[in-house]
Amino acid sequence: MPGPMFFCQKRAGKHGKLFILYKFRTMVVDHGGSSISVRGESRITPLGTKLRKYKLDELPELWNVLKGDMSFVGPRPDLPEYINKLTGEEKKILELRPGITGPASLKYANEEELLSYVSSPQEYNDNVLWPDKVRLNLQYYMNRSFFGDIVIILQTIFRRGA
Repeated sequence: MPGPMFFCQKRAGKHGKLFILYKFRTMVVDHGGSSISVRGESRITPLGTKLRKYKLDELPELWNVLKGDMSFVGPRPDLPEYINKLTGEEKKILELRPGITGPASLKYANEEELLSYVSSPQEYNDNVLWPDKVRLNLQYYMNRSFFGDIVIILQTIFRRGA
């Protein structure tokens, strides 16, 4: 694929502090599209499709873990514009270091496929998926434990349908 190997993007971390998230690039350069991606989009490269299927595009996030920006388990780091949508108790999510995987990541491991079935992916994401992810992340915040994190890691590694 021509262009840089890595996709770098500002994301909101612990306490809303911005950091640069690193992933392997899976889309064409300068696609000018939405931050929401849908399975089968032409802007996703053939190699990108394979990397995404097995979540290998997220391997560089281990660098974010080593730097202390992320942990293995926690809420996925959101784009900065989404943290302003958190209200009341939902803001507790920002007390956590974002993770490579978490309960919402497991539930929506097939998010790109789900979005491919709706007429307005951005609207569906903003009104259905994102609020449910916030709910799951708040539930994780309230009930997190070392053992629970181990279970989430194992479910991520051995998830079905990879």
